[in-house]
Amino acid sequence: MSFDDVARLAQQKGFFFKSAESYPNSPAGFWDYGPLGVALRNNIVDLWRRLVVKRDGMLEVDGAQILPRAVFEASGHLSGFTDPFVRCAKCGSVFRPDKLLEEKTKRQVPEKLKDAEYDAMLSESGVRCQKCGAPLHGTARFNMMFRVGIGPSQEEAYLRPETCQSIFVDLPLLFKTQRVKLPIGVAQVGRSFRNEIAPRQGLLRLRELNQAEVEVFFDPRRADDEQRFAAGLSDELTFLTPAGLTLKLAATEAISKGLVPNRLVGYYLALISRFYAAAGLESDRLRFRLLPEEDRAFYSRAAYDLEVELSVGWLELVACNYRGDYDLERHGRVSGSDFAVDDGGEKVLPHVFELSLGVDRTVYALLESSMRTEHGDGERRVLSLKPYLSPVKACVFPLVNKDGLQEAARELFAGLQESLEVSYDESGSIGRRYARADEVGVPFCVTVDYDTLKDNSVTVRSRDSRAQERVAASSLGVKLLAATMPPRLHTEGGKDR
Repeated sequence: MSFDDVARLAQQKGFFFKSAESYPNSPAGFWDYGPLGVALRNNIVDLWRRLVVKRDGMLEVDGAQILPRAVFEASGHLSGFTDPFVRCAKCGSVFRPDKLLEEKTKRQVPEKLKDAEYDAMLSESGVRCQKCGAPLHGTARFNMMFRVGIGPSQEEAYLRPETCQSIFVDLPLLFKTQRVKLPIGVAQVGRSFRNEIAPRQGLLRLRELNQAEVEVFFDPRRADDEQRFAAGLSDELTFLTPAGLTLKLAATEAISKGLVPNRLVGYYLALISRFYAAAGLESDRLRFRLLPEEDRAFYSRAAYDLEVELSVGWLELVACNYRGDYDLERHGRVSGSDFAVDDGGEKVLPHVFELSLGVDRTVYALLESSMRTEHGDGERRVLSLKPYLSPVKACVFPLVNKDGLQEAARELFAGLQESLEVSYDESGSIGRRYARADEVGVPFCVTVDYDTLKDNSVTVRSRDSRAQERVAASSLGVKLLAATMPPRLHTEGGKDR
């Protein structure tokens, strides 16, 4: 399936759509989620909480979206959070030179080239303005943070460009109040704001985005010591090296070859890879791209972008960064506070490993990878999401709208609503109702027919196999719950947690 297929489904069924679309010239990069999109996004985040946050015993916080200027002085965002841009001297259109060059050359272009290097590459490659065809030159830098003024005095502050800074500034208080010790992960789900130069392609590049972020604080001297870091190290992961080599290695082998610095990092790379496998992305379409120094963020000592192969190419889903002690050292110095923590009677300034997951991109990736068209008795579009991610778990139909079947179906629907996300549909033929449910990923359809009035049984039809079975209405709720439950938490040895 293509980007256009996903965009069409999203618009037709209300998964997501452009914000303020009814107003002409609304700025790009802002999108709203409809009911099905909200449910899918929430289910993805719930699965992440279950398989990453709870699985690892992390803390979860919810920080403010507006932070004072001093926080971003310390973090380096005021000086380092910039993207290159070039403005057409003829028509005034603005573009990112690296993206224009990638479209022209079909090769990845570093974001950290000097402005003059971008100008030279634009000239050599013959890249011109996409609006008027004029030559492009004069690359400059643009800080992508949204500035806000607080109160009548308009005290300078900023919408956060990433969720992690509130985690960093809260760390001393978390250690004082939560009785934790290193290593410990702190997680947060929330909005971040980036004033992108030329956002496009729907959820793939936004100015207001959803992140599910984890910051793991640890003592670098003991990054190989924790027993739990052995979990997942035998998992085979795919790495793309800066030289362009694709390597399929167990995490332990990646550590021994120096691609991964320690067992802690290997463990978390395996953990996030397992999450996406559970969400339904095939492992042979996932890879960790090792970023060379010139492509890494200013705070990063080592970086791995978890990418998925889609119709749009390789799409980054998770930025995995070894941030060292950059953030805590800077916040301590600028604020004058002590960010070293008491770990078993020893003062330690922790290092940080980060898993920054793009929720919106994950929504898109799961929609595209789940869409398929089947041909048989006519064309059938199916959204084969994992049942536990599906926005609606079951749809209830009366076979016909007479003879008491409507009343029986509505009564069954009302009972299921107490424990499941269910919908009700009585419009059109059964075949059309099945098709509508398949198209938005409903895993089970329940039909109330004349036999229901006799023996209180219903027909349950599976989306993926199209198999049908009779089920007692009294046991239907339990059966559907069992079939749509997410994976259980377990240890490496297989015991439930």
